[in-house]
Amino acid sequence: MKECMAVILAAGEGTRMKSRIPKVLHEAAGRSMLEWVVNAVREVDAKKCVVVCGRGMDEIKERLGDGASYAEQAERKGSGHAVMCAARELEGFTGYTLIIAGDMPLLRAGTVRALVDAAEKGNYACTMLTAQLEDPYGYGRILRNELGDVTAIVEEKDATEEQREIKEVNASCYCVCTPLLLECLKEIKPANAQGEYYLTDIVGLLNARGEKVGAYIAEDAQECMGVNDRVQLAQISEILRGRILEQHMRNGVTLIDPKNTYIGADCEIGQDTVIYPNVTLEGNTRIGEDVTLYPGSRIKDSAIGSGTQVQNSVVLNAEIGEHSTVGPNAYVRPDSHIGSHCRIGDFVEIKNSTIGDGTKVSHLTYIGDSDFGKGINVGCGVVVVNYDGKNKFRTSVGDDAFIGCNTNLISPVSVGGGVYIAAGSTITEDIPDNAFAIARSRQTVKTDWKDKRK
Repeated sequence: MKECMAVILAAGEGTRMKSRIPKVLHEAAGRSMLEWVVNAVREVDAKKCVVVCGRGMDEIKERLGDGASYAEQAERKGSGHAVMCAARELEGFTGYTLIIAGDMPLLRAGTVRALVDAAEKGNYACTMLTAQLEDPYGYGRILRNELGDVTAIVEEKDATEEQREIKEVNASCYCVCTPLLLECLKEIKPANAQGEYYLTDIVGLLNARGEKVGAYIAEDAQECMGVNDRVQLAQISEILRGRILEQHMRNGVTLIDPKNTYIGADCEIGQDTVIYPNVTLEGNTRIGEDVTLYPGSRIKDSAIGSGTQVQNSVVLNAEIGEHSTVGPNAYVRPDSHIGSHCRIGDFVEIKNSTIGDGTKVSHLTYIGDSDFGKGINVGCGVVVVNYDGKNKFRTSVGDDAFIGCNTNLISPVSVGGGVYIAAGSTITEDIPDNAFAIARSRQTVKTDWKDKRK
């Protein structure tokens, strides 16, 4: 395939979105619309990707980082003007330039690749992406000659009755020979009521030069959908989620109720994992094989090992090993690392802590800023008291320790391996290996106290 560069038009105001967020940064199925388009371009090995930005340029740069070049369109004067703003980035390049709207997240890399191939095989100066629509109202119609080449694009308001019967429409995605594109950009004039530079004018300019203009009809017309408001955003989000879910199911994942399952675009899931309804997987989440995710769980930017079960729990920026169980109603907070064959039970909260293999934290417990070893039994109601009102401190517990119910570990404190701590203790001092610690007041019983009180 011939070398290509990409110009992505992302400067639109998107006033119908009614938002302070730049239009192209609104998310659909776990990625911004712009990221979907950029990823499609990257998959066709575009030499450079130039994003034309308007309002929100800093936010766009923050989202995409160094993976793209940027051009600013300070004033919005039409699609042709937007490409003019990127012209400096294209100078000296002899391959094709792809021009794509940044609000077309349904566009697949395969379609972009097919567009470039069609341009190369047909030796076209410009190849447009088009779609066949049953109801083409509002779209620019594609006019072809007897050879099938494109002669013009006629807008709805300018079309004759006969032309309005044409179902092939312009999808606002182009593959253009770069030197010819740069020449045409110098000739486009704002000869319209809006005073804008229309990119579609290059079709007439190229035809006037005797150059051929072609069109590639997208196999799936949905790919050509743009987004102008939140209703359309919801529609394309549903389509993208459907694609993601179908891909996982074809790769060996069981989804009990796909319509009530949310999986983000960047999630990885192993074979024979079973996902129940109302599960949400977000960000860069990695799920191993044979995992069971029961209803009501949310997992974001986390890794879940093979054979593990998560039930009605939240896991954020954390790692859980293999063949462990989490929940119900557990909360695993960021920077937590839970080993294999562990039990994190009901109403347990883990935060910024390491839990070794085989350790059981079964009920109503808080562990924060701590390092727990292997094979530890943590009783019900244990609390690591990691905050003194000003600073956070860490606690460590050695392997094979037994911590009785309702124990408070006052950080910073070190509990040795094999230690037993009596229920109800408040531990403020380090405990050596294999010791027994009891830290509670002696029980006092006053007989006949009730009668005396009366």
